[in-house]
Amino acid sequence: MAQRQFRLETLETRNRDRLDFHDVAVWALRAALEEAFEAGRRAGPANTNSERPAS
Repeated sequence: MAQRQFRLETLETRNRDRLDFHDVAVWALRAALEEAFEAGRRAGPANTNSERPAS
C-alpha cells in the first residue's frame, strides 16, 4: 500500500531525512487508511458475532 498510495520504495529507516520523511496529501492518507481497513475486513473472520469477554 505504501508503494501504491505514497510512491515509497520502502518503509525501512534509511537514516536520511530526504529518504525517511515524506509529504503526504490528506486524500492519499485517507485512501491508504480506507484500503487497509477494507483489507482487514476482508481478511477477518467470516463470523462477525464474536463473543465479548465478561466484565
